[in-house]
Amino acid sequence: MNRRLCLSCMLAFLVGGSMLGAAETLRIVPVVQLDDVLVSFELADAYTKDVHEAISSGLRTTFTYDIELRMVGPLWVDRTIARVVASAGDQYDNLTRRHNLWRLVNGHVEETSVTADESVVSRWLTAFTRLQVCKTSILDPSHDYYVRISARSRPQGSLLGWASSVTGRTKFTFIP
Repeated sequence: MNRRLCLSCMLAFLVGGSMLGAAETLRIVPVVQLDDVLVSFELADAYTKDVHEAISSGLRTTFTYDIELRMVGPLWVDRTIARVVASAGDQYDNLTRRHNLWRLVNGHVEETSVTADESVVSRWLTAFTRLQVCKTSILDPSHDYYVRISARSRPQGSLLGWASSVTGRTKFTFIP
């Protein structure tokens, strides 16, 4: 019985350590500018050999990011102030050897592009710059806030070789 408990504890420790490592690869930078809360983020090391191979085979590949602006609440109840779903996708055309790229924010096409440059594809899928999350008018300067982002890829599989999604969070203070 002790041996089983010891193995269970060791497994929980290893899984917890793996999750912590994943959160460190998602870099989040919230910025308050004029009347907007903007978020820039990058999912470092997500453009792996497996992702490259899936894209090269012609599979439609999409990275989806669930962005939440949350207010720190009493006890353990944090309130979601704003939510944005952003997606970046690629459909590689083997005949023309071009990547057809698109970005959606809350289901609306924000931007499209066509390129043959693999480094552009990598950056397109794994980084967003100055994405508007909400207006500052809904924020209260007497509270603390944080941005939480969960990332996942499609086709189903792995972003970093071991997990189906990655989550990270960064605190910030609103000063009008």
